[in-house]
Amino acid sequence: MPRASATFTVWASAWLAGAAAPDDVLDALAPWALAHDVQAADAETAQATALPAPGSPVSSLAFLLATLRRASPRGPARLVLPVPGDVRGLPGPGAFSREATSAGEGVLFVDAGLGVVPTSVAENVVRWTVYPVPEIGPPAEYVALGQAERDLREQVRQSASVLTSLGVARHRPGVREEIAAALRARPESMWPAGMPGQALRVLQHADEVEAILAAAQVDEPGGALSASAAEARREALRPIETAVRVARRAAVAEAVRVLAASPLV
Repeated sequence: MPRASATFTVWASAWLAGAAAPDDVLDALAPWALAHDVQAADAETAQATALPAPGSPVSSLAFLLATLRRASPRGPARLVLPVPGDVRGLPGPGAFSREATSAGEGVLFVDAGLGVVPTSVAENVVRWTVYPVPEIGPPAEYVALGQAERDLREQVRQSASVLTSLGVARHRPGVREEIAAALRARPESMWPAGMPGQALRVLQHADEVEAILAAAQVDEPGGALSASAAEARREALRPIETAVRVARRAAVAEAVRVLAASPLV
């Protein structure tokens, strides 16, 4: 479902640009967990950022924001949504790339040379770990938001017939209710004033498609698919999963571009 990293990417960029207050960033992340704590990935990063090292009492998002302000007064953030086999946007080998791929998300602060990865460490507790990224790597892949939106819709259309032939959800009459319930249960995303309307629409569509994907991956009651059918289902869903990630990255990148260009308040 929607990613905490997407929320943090947009709001931290807005704050660094002077288009949001620190409390706005904290409020926007509140739906993701009751508590958010922060630590550096290692002792060297802790010394460089003044954030707590592993094993020390954790800090808060407010201190992370202060660290980012010192390291990159106005530099925007980049959302990464890597998975094995699709690591676009990552800076290259290293701890941040490894942990972001494991988590499936992360935020890269290019100008600051830092990367941040959120993970759930307890019920209603998200920990944001800060990693050094000395080599940022190539520029992020640019995908026009309109193209990403069209590609997402096209992938959904193309895969629908395959999923129908596999009988996905054929014996689950309540699947529509499952999807609706999943959407209701997602954290309620809040976005800054000035958020582009098309970016909002694409993010919402990505959430809806991801809920459908989750339902499509559940086996029918009473038994699992055959190995060949399960593999066919995975192959049918993989392009949609990729399209969701691309669309979400494109929407967040467009939002960051617009908000980072906002005049300082």
